[in-house]
Amino acid sequence: MSVRAGESDPISRVEARDLSYVIDGRAILRDIRFHVAEREIFAVMGMSGSGKTTLLRHIIGLVRPTSGDVLIDGQAIGHLSERELGGVRRKMGMSFQYSALFDSLSVGDNVAFALRHHTRLSDDEIHAVVSEKLATVGMSGRESMMPADLSGGERKRVGIARALALEPSIMLYDEPSSGLDPIMAGVIDELIVRLRDELDVTSIIVSHDVKHVFGIADRAVMLHEGSIIAEGAPESLRRSDDGFVQQFISGSAAGPLTG
Repeated sequence: MSVRAGESDPISRVEARDLSYVIDGRAILRDIRFHVAEREIFAVMGMSGSGKTTLLRHIIGLVRPTSGDVLIDGQAIGHLSERELGGVRRKMGMSFQYSALFDSLSVGDNVAFALRHHTRLSDDEIHAVVSEKLATVGMSGRESMMPADLSGGERKRVGIARALALEPSIMLYDEPSSGLDPIMAGVIDELIVRLRDELDVTSIIVSHDVKHVFGIADRAVMLHEGSIIAEGAPESLRRSDDGFVQQFISGSAAGPLTG
């Protein structure tokens, strides 16, 4: 996200500082550095196994770094207690790759789950919030439906509504277009942008889908074997002369990524 002369620097909502993660002697992440500004849509791209999901788990505090740290609103979280992490996580909503809805709960109860466990709202207040969040994602009136009766795109939108229930200021999306047809993937892309515009949320998208990332992201980084090998706005990444980046963007079968 660029800043014009005379403007103050954008507020950093999420930052990785020299973040590394090693397990069983294997480096999964190596010296990761980036920042995500307020209201920015920031994407993390890369092939399967490049470290994208592990990085997302660090951001939400589910994994502790071997060295370095993640900062949320300037607060380093790598060594916080679980109780302290709970307060930080309240700032974040997570949309999972396969929605991760509770199959035994209705749509309404899925969206209400965090409200019932983490707030003291009355049943009427919870019902009002559930209705509001479902309306936000275009799923009004679906409270009584079960996840098994929803399409893939509908499940994604209910998952986003559930993530929005506690009014997060940061949204994390794990492969938001995965498994969706092109039209529904476009609907999800538009929803991510609209949530930024209407709710002022900062968004981090983890994806291998270049087309959708470049369609909505302000900036992106590309991970390869746990390291960031490129960072910039979509147009600058398209002009990159790095062979790994160009093969990934083009989807070519021939190139350094495939030996």
